[in-house]
Amino acid sequence: MSGSEGKYLKEVERELKLRNYSTKSISAYLVNLRAYFEYLHIERRRPDLDAIKDFLIQMHEKKYAPQSVNLALNSIKFFYRNILGNPFKIDIKCAKKSLKLPVVLSRAKILEMIEVTKNVKHKLLLSIAYGAGLRVSEVVKLKVEDVDFASGIMRISESKGRKSRLTVLPERIRGDLLIYLKDRNDGGIAGEFVFPSNWGGRLSTRSCQKIFESSLKKIPGGELLLKKGASFHSLRHSFATHLLENGTDIRVVQKLLGHASIKTTEIYTHVSEDVIGRVKSPF
Repeated sequence: MSGSEGKYLKEVERELKLRNYSTKSISAYLVNLRAYFEYLHIERRRPDLDAIKDFLIQMHEKKYAPQSVNLALNSIKFFYRNILGNPFKIDIKCAKKSLKLPVVLSRAKILEMIEVTKNVKHKLLLSIAYGAGLRVSEVVKLKVEDVDFASGIMRISESKGRKSRLTVLPERIRGDLLIYLKDRNDGGIAGEFVFPSNWGGRLSTRSCQKIFESSLKKIPGGELLLKKGASFHSLRHSFATHLLENGTDIRVVQKLLGHASIKTTEIYTHVSEDVIGRVKSPF
């Protein structure tokens, strides 16, 4: 990669930081642009639509997911528009996303999984993730000061897109959570995070995934669910699906999940396997 391309990448990184993009997004943009620059071999201040299309086709041929191809296209557009200041429109249609329904666990499976989890911290961690619809990144960032026991509300700060939102603190675990925090403080493990690591800092998202996998494997059918793609995020999927099945207004669910668009929430309007299994055929 030439010196000018390295300079461009630094400019892109600086601009993205100024716009308060997440660390993960910045990293993805830089990886995509580095690959694009290496593909071009030569510097072009004006976008070459054929070259961009060939680069994206190459990604398709390498079996990249449609979402990854779209992100690469957005990275290229950002570079030409915001770094080079080129007004030339890059009129390329985004890759069609494959429709893949999220893996949703039944209420019975979730309760069974939580029940077999003997470690108190792990049990509460899984309970809050499901009961409040949290992303794994939000679980590890959850602070004691964010939990309002009196109102039964939790503030989720710096969630996806750097936005904050309010969600519910499950009634059935309030007492257990208070006892857990008191016992932890009495044991001299006080800290800002509700679920700290063993060293008192932030727990890793991978640790949460391992907790989920370990608990799910302990129940009948758990291994099969993991093979189907069940992950820690399935708890959030299940939270949304079960609320809608209970008749909760979709716009309320949208706010609880922190979705900017109602279209994102609409994916949960599919009928779950649990409901289908209770339907009696008219035949």
